Amino acid sequence: MTPGSEPAFDAPWHARVFALAVAENEADRLSWPDWTARLATTLRNCGISQSLNGGDDYFLAWLDTLESILVEEGRIEHGEIEIAKAELAKAHALAPHEPLNVQHAANSD
Repeated sequence: MTPGSEPAFDAPWHARVFALAVAENEADRLSWPDWTARLATTLRNCGISQSLNGGDDYFLAWLDTLESILVEEGRIEHGEIEIAKAELAKAHALAPHEPLNVQHAANSD
């Protein structure tokens, strides 16, 4: 990253969700045309009730789309991602560092 440039992702989990979709595609378990069509539908559905800002809401749409595909294929059970998210949040809260979004939260007023 060059000095003064913005990071590619606002939060580490955004990068992880992105990387998971890419990895699924590269392993031929996820067709990119199917992925983009399904993500577009999810984003359209999410955007009906809110203005998407390209941050958490955008990557939550990625996560929702991935979950629906994995559930349909029988690779995970519905709700497993919620359990994993809760476990990650707990581990992050217990880690000896400041929360990642402290500055963003302070500037959101």
